[in-house]
Amino acid sequence: MRSLSTLSLAGKRVLMRVDFNVPLHKETHEVTDDTRIRAALPSIRHILEQPGTSLVLMSHLGRPKGSPEEKYSLRPVLPVLAELLGQPVQFAPDCVGEEAFRLSQQLPPGVVLLLENVRFYPEEEQGNPDFAERLSRHGSVYVNDAFGAAHREHASTATVARFFGDNKAAGFLMETEVKNADKVMEQAERPFTAIMGGAKVSDKILIIENLMNRVDNLIIVGAMAYTFMRAMGGQTGASLCEEDKLDLARTLMQKAGQRGVRLLLPVDTVAADRFAADAVTLVVPSHEIPEGWMGLDIGPQAAEEIGALIKSSRTLLWNGPAGVFEMEPFSGGSRALAQAVASATSQGAFSLIGGGDSAAAVNTFGLSTQMSYVSTGGGALLEYMEGKTLPGVVALS
Repeated sequence: MRSLSTLSLAGKRVLMRVDFNVPLHKETHEVTDDTRIRAALPSIRHILEQPGTSLVLMSHLGRPKGSPEEKYSLRPVLPVLAELLGQPVQFAPDCVGEEAFRLSQQLPPGVVLLLENVRFYPEEEQGNPDFAERLSRHGSVYVNDAFGAAHREHASTATVARFFGDNKAAGFLMETEVKNADKVMEQAERPFTAIMGGAKVSDKILIIENLMNRVDNLIIVGAMAYTFMRAMGGQTGASLCEEDKLDLARTLMQKAGQRGVRLLLPVDTVAADRFAADAVTLVVPSHEIPEGWMGLDIGPQAAEEIGALIKSSRTLLWNGPAGVFEMEPFSGGSRALAQAVASATSQGAFSLIGGGDSAAAVNTFGLSTQMSYVSTGGGALLEYMEGKTLPGVVALS
C-alpha cells in the first residue's frame, strides 16, 4: 500500500474514508465512545497541514436498511470531531446529493466536510461502481483510513479506489493496523501466545486453525471454552455450549497436540445461577458446573495459571474477553488477563489487542496505554488473522 505521507496533497481536495461507526446513547444520540474518531486524527491533521488542501470525510454508522434513518445519522459525530480538531466542521445532509456536491466543490482550503452515512444508499454495501464513481467526485485524491471496514467490499471502502489511479493511499491508522497485524503473524518473537475468547468456536474456527501453525500456546477462554469442556466429557450445566461443534473441538485439540501447541483451558469457573449482575455465584471446576448453573467468567486458579503463561510470553495476541466483563461479578478474569498482558508488555513483550470486546475490556480497566497496540479493527483484524485478503487493503495496492 502507498502511504499517505508519500502523496502530494498541496492544493488538492482529499476524499477520505474513515470509520466513524461509533456507539451512540440510545436516548440522547450523543457519542458515548470517541475512540474511532480519535484514531483518525493523525491522518486528518496531516492532510489539513498541507497548503491549500481541503478534506471530505465519508463513513458509515450502524446498519440502516439502505435508506435514511435518523438514529443512524452521522450528525452527532460533528460536535465531537469539531472539538477534537479545534475548528468547525461542515456537514452534508447526504453523501451524493446536489447539496453534498455543492458543499464539497466550494470547500475552502483547511476546511473539513463530513458527508452523511454512506449506508443510507443500498448501493454502498453492493459495491456499486456507479455509486462509487459519484462518491469519487468529492475529491481528486482518495485516502482510506477505515481499517475497521476494510474487510467489506463496499463502494466507499474498495470500489471507489478504482477512480483515482495512483492518487490513493492508506491513512496512518490503516497502515499501522496492517503493520502490527503483520508483526504478530509474520515476525512473532517466541514464545507466542494467543488468547481466544468469545461465545462461539464457530466464530473463531478459521483464526484458531491459522494460529495453530504459528503459536506456541493457545489459551481458550470465554463461553467457547465450555464447548471444549463438553467435548472432553465435562459437565457444563447451563453454560453456553455449541453441541454441534463438539467433534470440531476434539479435532482442534488433536491438531494442537500434533503440532506441539499447548492448548490451555481454564481449570475453574465463576458460575452463576442466572445471567444477572446480582446472581448467586460459586467457583467450581470448569468440567463440574452444576445443573442449571452457567459459567460466566474464569475462576481465580485459572486466572493465575493463564496469567503465568502470559507473563512468560514474548508475543501476545488477545481476541475475546474471559467472561461477561461488563458485569462486575464476572469481570475479574478479564481484568486479571489484561493485567498479565500489561505486565508482560512492560517486560518487553509485544501485545496486540484484537479490537471489539477485547479493546473495550482493556479500555474499561484503564490498561489500553499499557498494551503495545489496541486494534480498532474487530472483524477486519479477525479476517486478516484468518489469512483472508481484505478488499479495502487490496484496493490500495
